[in-house]
Amino acid sequence: MRGSIRLFKVFGISINIHVTFLLILALFFWGGLKSAVLIIGVFTLVTLHELCHSLVAKRFGVQVTDITLLPIGGVASMARMPEKPLQEFLIALAGPLFNLAVIVALYLPMQAIFGRGFLRYPLSIETWPLTAVYIYKINFFLAVFNLIPAFPMDGGRLLRSVLAQKLGFYRATKIAVSLGHLFALVFAFFGIVVRFNILWIAIAFFIYIAASSEEAQVDIKETLKKVRVRDILSRDFLKLTSDMTLKKVLETMFHSRQEDFPVVDGGRMTGFVTRQDIMNSIHQFGMEKSVSDIMRKDFPALSETDKLGAVQELMHDKGMTALPVMKDGQVIGIVTFEDIGRAYTILARRF
Repeated sequence: MRGSIRLFKVFGISINIHVTFLLILALFFWGGLKSAVLIIGVFTLVTLHELCHSLVAKRFGVQVTDITLLPIGGVASMARMPEKPLQEFLIALAGPLFNLAVIVALYLPMQAIFGRGFLRYPLSIETWPLTAVYIYKINFFLAVFNLIPAFPMDGGRLLRSVLAQKLGFYRATKIAVSLGHLFALVFAFFGIVVRFNILWIAIAFFIYIAASSEEAQVDIKETLKKVRVRDILSRDFLKLTSDMTLKKVLETMFHSRQEDFPVVDGGRMTGFVTRQDIMNSIHQFGMEKSVSDIMRKDFPALSETDKLGAVQELMHDKGMTALPVMKDGQVIGIVTFEDIGRAYTILARRF
């Protein structure tokens, strides 16, 4: 996510902090050491919550690149969510289960340290015991909030995974998204009409936007399921040879609208280069490097019958914006992320 700073990496997942969160942290430090401990404790819980989601997702083969801490919580960047209901159910459940496990594990120690009535302590950071209980209670609120059965909360994903078994993925998503919009309006009502509260308003905005984003992604996926590579494939494309210099490649890009190229030597495809590969190499090595020095030799290839939805997910997983299309061992075209976006735009207008 743009505007993020990497803190550390664990299990191959980067833990990042957004610059806006640093502003919140500075305000809490201004409020004293107890305020800082409170916010650090809360976002440690949020990070571990998201990490539990991520580890279960990786177990099911979903690529997770990073977790970003924002002022309103944490966001795990997953290449995709599995459409198998049971897998999504387990991924969504992992986060709240962590929070509930912390509640159970710490209940007796908290009771022994702070007394049987510690749950009746007010939400305050006036003393260190009150600050510790505050963090414990917020962990409980995190579990409850995330189990609300509406997108983008974990409860919404749990609901979708259950409904999807009877109604299908698309209809189940629409129901969970509608509930997300409803809860957003409820939060906004309380934050504006009942008692003005900027935090409630921010939560309402986040829920509404995130739910709408989920709906848009599913709409795209549903639309692209109807289209195959052959339906958008242009056979008018340029090829490179491995002995061409980057200077020559750049000239080719300037004189054509093509930015990603298959590399073909002696009638056989030997590599593939993307616009990003070319530009990064020019900045790093200059113009005289050859294509053979920068081309990708390990890359997936598409067939004419592949569905665009699967192609889009493959590009996300591999971090590529274009892929070659092969038939009988020969490259017959390329498909780019822009091609897929254009196809969706046209189809969305039709339907």
